Amino acid sequence: RLYAHGEPMVFEAHPPPPPGPGEVTLSVRAAGVNFADTLMVLGKYHDRPPLPFTPGLECAGLITAVGPGVTDFAVGARVAAFATGCFAEAITIPASACVALPDGMGDAVAAGFLIAYGTSHVALDLRAQRLPGETLVVLGAAGGGGLTAVEIGKKLGATVIAVARGADKLAIAEKAGADHLIEAETPDLR
Repeated sequence: RLYAHGEPMVFEAHPPPPPGPGEVTLSVRAAGVNFADTLMVLGKYHDRPPLPFTPGLECAGLITAVGPGVTDFAVGARVAAFATGCFAEAITIPASACVALPDGMGDAVAAGFLIAYGTSHVALDLRAQRLPGETLVVLGAAGGGGLTAVEIGKKLGATVIAVARGADKLAIAEKAGADHLIEAETPDLR
């Protein structure tokens, strides 16, 4: 839990309440860590939950209880969730914040999927709307948002130019499907 912005979090027992109408309790198996989480802890994010609160905006786990009216999920379902409070062993959240996980997706991958892929998907598929045959330049192409933009851009039919710092990061972007690579410190197109 966080008791003051910019201070270290406090590890303590804080069991979640039983789920109410439309809610589920989730046993958290993995949590994603995003830049937004850092901003929230510092008190610099646009959404400021009242103190004290448990940070963490995305996680994956197993539903252990369902509240009245929940019909989309049952106890034992594996889900990913987008909700404040994911840096916990268990969390009670609206069932609408959860998505079912496919059998082949592990918890660690699922816990880091919703925000990065969701952001890139909205930007490229819903906002840009016409990528087939176009060229997409992705800055910071080896970070969470950048790497997902490379992958989604390729799936949508764009020629992807990845820009990152260092050969290791460029190799990650290339493995994700980038067609061309630019070293940010010495801009040479490969």
